[in-house]
Amino acid sequence: MDIDEYYKRSPRKKRFGAFSMIALSLVSSMIGGFVVLTLLPYLLQSGYVELDLPAASAPAYAPAPEPPKPAVEQVVQVKVETDTVRAVSQVEKAVVGIVNIQEMRDFWSRSTQAVERGTGSGVIFSKQNGKGLVVTNYHVIRGAVDVEVSLANGARVKGHVVGVDPLTDLAVLEIPADQVESVAEFGTSANLQVGEPAIAIGNPLGLHFSRTVTQGIISSLERSMPVDVNEDGQPDWQLDVIQTDAAINPGNSGGALINMTGKVIGINSLKISQAGIEGLGFAIPIDDAKPIIDDLIQYGKVKRPYLGIVPRDLREIPSHHRENTLKLPKNVTSGVVVMDVVKGASQLQTYDVIVTLDGQPVADSADMRKFLFNRKKDGDRVEVGLYRGGKRTTVTITLYYE
Repeated sequence: MDIDEYYKRSPRKKRFGAFSMIALSLVSSMIGGFVVLTLLPYLLQSGYVELDLPAASAPAYAPAPEPPKPAVEQVVQVKVETDTVRAVSQVEKAVVGIVNIQEMRDFWSRSTQAVERGTGSGVIFSKQNGKGLVVTNYHVIRGAVDVEVSLANGARVKGHVVGVDPLTDLAVLEIPADQVESVAEFGTSANLQVGEPAIAIGNPLGLHFSRTVTQGIISSLERSMPVDVNEDGQPDWQLDVIQTDAAINPGNSGGALINMTGKVIGINSLKISQAGIEGLGFAIPIDDAKPIIDDLIQYGKVKRPYLGIVPRDLREIPSHHRENTLKLPKNVTSGVVVMDVVKGASQLQTYDVIVTLDGQPVADSADMRKFLFNRKKDGDRVEVGLYRGGKRTTVTITLYYE
């Protein structure tokens, strides 16, 4: 039986044979394609096969670029030097700490011992004749039995009190010259302007924060602060001060207020410490302080002319006594009552009411002292306008140094 006759008699076998051939072809093609795809990268790498493809057909699996090498770290040095830095460098080592040492009695043993009662600041302003001189505030050393000066190098030396002036709140101390490393230079406060920079250097809150620097501006040049030396509630003096918003805190008292050239223009004295109030600090103008300092060095005190009376401000007198005892006109509301004559001024009497000096109105005893101390000297004469028994009169008095 030939093949054609076989397939004619077996149509099922014929169909199965054709299907097998087609399936075999497809499987072979797939196996061949898989082998080619598997071996192609190896063949390309080995050089057995070369493909000439256009640039746009570059394989998407191109290797990633190498990560950049880390940049070499560069150290840049910047020198920061400003006018403030230069000014501070001229003065800071001349600013010292002042330690007030007082004797305290132990409650149980009844024995006394020396203890530190407070600290403040000071400024070394002179070095000569084996002595270094330091200016500070009187209230910083008030009541002290001993005073120690803390220097910029950390050493503490004993300070000797040369002289004090309670009215202007100034004091001068003396230390050995061989302990002085730097001296501050006094400038002038005469040409200061409101708004110009000011730098305060001192020891706020104790020696732990020694030589703290704060900066601000001159806030005002026309401020006067009442000074009550004997704490009787009556001002004894009107202290002219520089107002600044440079931070001044407890412990800054006696420190330096300097300008941008590094010269001392004021001695920090006090601040207004009340809730909600910031930036109200005050310093004694250096031009006012210089003659006081000179007198303290020369005499141990300030020599000022006096009238020789015990004064009391008229505003402290009840209206009943103004009218019946002093017999004053109702329009006289300010002046100085002579409570007693202690020396010299024989032309004055008890209960005289001084209202003018050389024709200038006198509001109170602080005003009277300021006029005499700033404008007169020992031996000068002053014309005193007053009310005596309700009548206006004038007498001339020769002043003297107390």
